[in-house]
Formats: sequence, structure tokens, C-alpha cells
Amino acid sequence: MDAAQAVWRAEDENGTARLAERLAGWAAPGTVIALDGDLGAGKTFFSQSFARALGVREVVNSPTFTIIKEYEDGRLPLYHMDVYRLSQDEADELGLDDYFYGQGVVLVEWASLIPDLLPPAHLAIAIEHAGGSARTIRLTGAGRPYADWCRRLAEEGVCGE
Repeated sequence: MDAAQAVWRAEDENGTARLAERLAGWAAPGTVIALDGDLGAGKTFFSQSFARALGVREVVNSPTFTIIKEYEDGRLPLYHMDVYRLSQDEADELGLDDYFYGQGVVLVEWASLIPDLLPPAHLAIAIEHAGGSARTIRLTGAGRPYADWCRRLAEEGVCGE
């Protein structure tokens, strides 16, 4: 499977938002983005920025206790998931394939907890603290179009500064 990586340096939340906006612009039906990072790294902020760029007008917050929140008012349906409190077996029972292979965009926070349930083609994003409000965001694209997105970011030398 085609794969590529890119690194995005965000000096502050604006840099994270710029990356989210760029990726939202490339999103198409069936887009799956797997988000990981420590507590407070910015997964939910990334998701909020991504949703805003898709045209979602509703308030987007972490679906920690509801597990899945659906937003239908943007350019594409957005399915925002937080699987932190689920085991892989519990997540499997939710029928996530309906979302992963549907007509919307899926953002999965804590996706590394359900690696066997993610579709083979997806964009993995790891957000790391880099001192103060800065973040290092590592993107790994598996399959198309995600590997192409990473190559494009790397070739353009794009960063969030």
C-alpha cells in the first residue's frame, strides 16, 4: 500500500487550525482521519478547526461520553468519534464500518486504541507537545489519497508557522 509521511510544526493554535483547514479542503466522502496525542495535545481543537472549515455551524466538542457525534450541516457529513473509553471489542460492536465506508468524513480521537478496526487507507495524525503552545504534528498517509496529501505537504515545505 502506498504510504508517505509529513511533519507540520504549529507554533500556536493558529498553526494547528491552518493544517486542519487545509485537510478539510481536500476531504471527500469516505475520508478517515485517525487522531492521537496526549491529553491536552489538541485533538479536539484540530477537530473543531476541521469542522469549521467544512462549514459545520454547530458547537463541536469532544464526544468522550457519547462516543460519536454527527454533524450534517457542513459541505460533507462529519462523524466525530472519541474511542478513549472503549475496548476494541466494544468499538467493533458499534458498526464503525458504516461510518468509515460511508459518504461523510470521520475523525477518530484516540484511534490508536482501535487499530484493527480502522480502514487500511486512512490518514494518521499524531499531535505532540513541543513546548508552550507549540505542537509537532506528524502525519502518516496510508493509501490514496492520504499518501498524496502527505507528499504534497512535504514537497511544499508547508508548516504552520
